Amino acid sequence: MDDSGETGRGSRALAALGFDPNSVLAREPGVLLDPHFLGAMHAELEAEFGSEGAATTLMQIGLIQGLHDAWRAVGDDLEEGIALPPPLAIRFTAVRNAQPAGAIEMVGSWPERTEASARLSLIGPCSHAACHLSAGYTSGWLSGTMDANILAVERSCAAAGADECRFIAREADAWLADGDPRAVSLLAALPFDAVRELVQSRSRDDLERAPQNGVDSEAAVVHIWGPVMVIPFTNGDEAMSAVELIGRDPAAQEVSVVVVDLSGAIIDDAFGALTLEQIVDSAEALGAETIFAAVAPLSEPVVAELDRPPLLIHKDLPQAIAAAFQVAVAQRMLV
Repeated sequence: MDDSGETGRGSRALAALGFDPNSVLAREPGVLLDPHFLGAMHAELEAEFGSEGAATTLMQIGLIQGLHDAWRAVGDDLEEGIALPPPLAIRFTAVRNAQPAGAIEMVGSWPERTEASARLSLIGPCSHAACHLSAGYTSGWLSGTMDANILAVERSCAAAGADECRFIAREADAWLADGDPRAVSLLAALPFDAVRELVQSRSRDDLERAPQNGVDSEAAVVHIWGPVMVIPFTNGDEAMSAVELIGRDPAAQEVSVVVVDLSGAIIDDAFGALTLEQIVDSAEALGAETIFAAVAPLSEPVVAELDRPPLLIHKDLPQAIAAAFQVAVAQRMLV
């Protein structure tokens, strides 16, 4: 995509906050909505960016995921009006007599209080609304399904002692006309049109890019998100080179947990096993723990017999990434 104009500015703004909108974290709701991951991500972002910076980042991540899920749900079916339910439980009702006439306005809640509970369990109570990712996701979901720029602002939060996590959602122009300081600040940080174009472009590319021989070319990308690195095991030498980035690339020097994605890989008991052991050794030498994800049934006996096993093994990649952030937070607390 051409990195110019509003889309380019939006992409650069997200990148400046350390978030890759093409990464597994932007595309996988199983990761984002895992309560252990949410708590760990709040802790990591606040430690790195402070309270306001963390809130902005979480809102942007949620906006991307919400728009992405909305596009997947209704992108090809807008004329038929078909909409799949979002992964995040959202309860809302329309406000009658919204101003201006015909404007979209809703009040609602997140009945499962997932993000607030995750924050409370790991960080403890706070004095302000804390469901930033949920608010961003709801903004993206409503914007995508209703074809308008809609911002959800949390008004009461269980993490701050309220009984429910409740929000108000209104169109961007209505918020600006009202002059609500919180909403105006959030709108300045959320490039709706740029993210919408980015998500739609990426989604179209995904549909047009048919996997060959069951292998998705997107899987061969190394992703770094703060203390967590995700490495696809498509080639042993490339995987080793990715681990070595921790020691030589400033962008990777904060990595403390390496997730090795073994999706689709069949590990033999010779070269494959040796390479995995070398990855574990190299990561540990650089001060990082290793987690294996998505081990194929045929590879399980080989992985179980490794002389240098990883810290953890997860069958599911999203669960492995969530566990990686938990490990990273635990490491930070021990320092």
